Amino acid sequence: MRSIFLPKSMLAAALGGVVVLVGFGAPNATADQTSVSIVATTSDDDAETRFLEMADLISQICAPDVSSSVDAVASASAVVADTTAAEPTPDSTLPVLVDPVALTVAEECAAQRHQLRISRAFSGIDTATYAEMRDKLTSLKYPAARIHRMPDFSGEPVARLDLRVGAEHLALEVTDINNGVMVEAFGVPEGVSVTEVRLERQVDPPTS
Repeated sequence: MRSIFLPKSMLAAALGGVVVLVGFGAPNATADQTSVSIVATTSDDDAETRFLEMADLISQICAPDVSSSVDAVASASAVVADTTAAEPTPDSTLPVLVDPVALTVAEECAAQRHQLRISRAFSGIDTATYAEMRDKLTSLKYPAARIHRMPDFSGEPVARLDLRVGAEHLALEVTDINNGVMVEAFGVPEGVSVTEVRLERQVDPPTS
């Protein structure tokens, strides 16, 4: 490595000017970027924490007795096994739509509570765009990472919410209608994205 020697006067100027700029200017820009990254990560973590707290509270309310829980889990496992066995081996890398699985008694109960709180929050509101729908859902403690955009239905925005925690299957599809939303609950097979589940559509969304 070649060394460069400067006269004392030039060295003093360099230390007073250029080095100061390099020493204080550049790191500030890097620090700002790092700060933004940390804030974004913290915000995402906080949103997920708030959602998990809400989901845990709902699951406690909806927890069935032990015998019902065992029967429901066994029934859901059988449905998942049947669905998996019926699925053909994909012959391409394109997404393969799968059928929804049955929800357990506890998941049905949780679905009703999520549907009610979302329907109430959107009542009297016309969310004309997906961005408006997503922002409203995030304000209801559903993390942005759990909200997935779907193709519009009859020109109205549609989003799916992944509400699965652990081995659960619950998801919701939220469709904008006149002054409100239509909220449909469905079960997602393990290892499948909520966007890959096939749901049958009504010809037209309800108007009230």
